[in-house]
Amino acid sequence: MTTLNPYLNFPDARAREAMEFYQSVMGGELTIMTFGDMGTEGAMATQVMHGQLEAPGGLTLMGADAPPEMVQVTFGDNVSVSLSGGQDDADELRSWFTGLSEGGEVRQPLEVAPWGDEFGMFVDRYGISWLVNIAGVTQG
Repeated sequence: MTTLNPYLNFPDARAREAMEFYQSVMGGELTIMTFGDMGTEGAMATQVMHGQLEAPGGLTLMGADAPPEMVQVTFGDNVSVSLSGGQDDADELRSWFTGLSEGGEVRQPLEVAPWGDEFGMFVDRYGISWLVNIAGVTQG
């Protein structure tokens, strides 16, 4: 089976902090490999070469530090991480929206959208854009 996983790059050596934050909200198992684990010495040795969060439900989120000599990170609206599910996932998705948006900027509150789903958008405290969609919401 082929999978597609978001891979997030973080400037300013914030990957460990970000990945631990995501784990605190979403749960799951986090593994982190540093540049030092691969033989790099000096200041970069403690930075994250690869982090992987295996959250419940089969979600995998990956991330790494982006030392400026290796990767130039440009934040913008060209990519967003999208979380979606149905009514069986609604409580979890609402909780993730609330937790992950804490300290960030909510651009669209999580509410019933014109197409009938519950939808919201935010940029988290690390500059990552997120979309959350809960299908099958009924208006009461």
